[in-house]
Amino acid sequence: MRSRFLVGQFNAALARTTALVLGLIMCSVGAGFSASVQEKATFITIDPPGSISTYAQSINPSGEVVGGFLDANNIFHGYVRAFDGTFTQIDAPGAGTGQYQGTVATTINAEADIAGAYLDASYVNHGFLRARDGSIKPFDAPGGGTNSIWGTSLNITPAEKVVGTYFDASTVYHGFIRARDGALTSFDAPNAGTGSGQGTFPSGNDAVSPAGEIVGDYLDASNVYHGFLRAPDGVFTTFDVPGAGTGSSQGTEIGGIDPAGTITGTYTDDANVSHGFVGTRDGCITTFDVQGAGTGSGQGTSAQNISVVGVITGWSLDASNVYHGFVRDRSGAITTFDAPGAGTGEFEGTQPGPANPAGVITGWYYDDSFTSHGFLRIP
Repeated sequence: MRSRFLVGQFNAALARTTALVLGLIMCSVGAGFSASVQEKATFITIDPPGSISTYAQSINPSGEVVGGFLDANNIFHGYVRAFDGTFTQIDAPGAGTGQYQGTVATTINAEADIAGAYLDASYVNHGFLRARDGSIKPFDAPGGGTNSIWGTSLNITPAEKVVGTYFDASTVYHGFIRARDGALTSFDAPNAGTGSGQGTFPSGNDAVSPAGEIVGDYLDASNVYHGFLRAPDGVFTTFDVPGAGTGSSQGTEIGGIDPAGTITGTYTDDANVSHGFVGTRDGCITTFDVQGAGTGSGQGTSAQNISVVGVITGWSLDASNVYHGFVRDRSGAITTFDAPGAGTGEFEGTQPGPANPAGVITGWYYDDSFTSHGFLRIP
């Protein structure tokens, strides 16, 4: 479900955590309504100058898109694309210029503040914040530069608060909050595992509600995923979608939360098939599957993001292991789509990211040579 880029490290004080278990009500289960391809949508391919491989990670209400690309020397660069198609390259001070070093921009807010990550010449990871005027502030957690922050799980709010994930020297994952003044708070979901690769994972672009609630998931000691909601006072509510499997790498993973407190995400059942879900603040859960999604192990429907108006975006993996995008509106109607130029081979295809309030969706697709390109889908 996730794609993440490494950055930075820190050790911060743990926030207060009280475990509550959310009472869930299964409201409806079904395939949803699915059209084939929305004919009226306009697609724009995003490939910054010098790119050989591009990912589009986030979009704001003005239609500005940020992401990262790999150049011919296999160096990463961040970028911001204005809605008129103008590109500005982003290279954080101190970013390395060796192979697979460099900068990736991961999230942008309405004020055009950008958060991201960079890998320095020693392959040490760091976070950064970029203001609209182009000034960049690197950040690391207290304690030095041996651990890493997962850059693509970063979320930046209008107040420049950054929420993300880091892992410690034992490769155990922890959530963090960085305040506007630079103060860092670390947190762990109750019952999060403490083994290598386990721990706490806040969601990406839509992890934080206007009220300051944070959503995500955690991997327990048995490598099962569970959802969480962290209130502004640090109190945790944990939950599992009915039907979620209890085997290794199964369970409940969270895509995001909207201003109304509606949560979306993906659960993996005991046959390793993925399904989308949407849950309201009163605990009502609706599950859905995109028409044409595969039913084999590793296939199915993955809900990735929810916009401020409750529109859900994600992808399905079909029986031939090809990715297709979908958008689900607030009424539950689902429209599937494929970006022009998307490949039809195994693990090629279209993988949408978030939508802005106007319904413009960004993301990326893999072509028939397995090269990635960013895209905009404009309804």
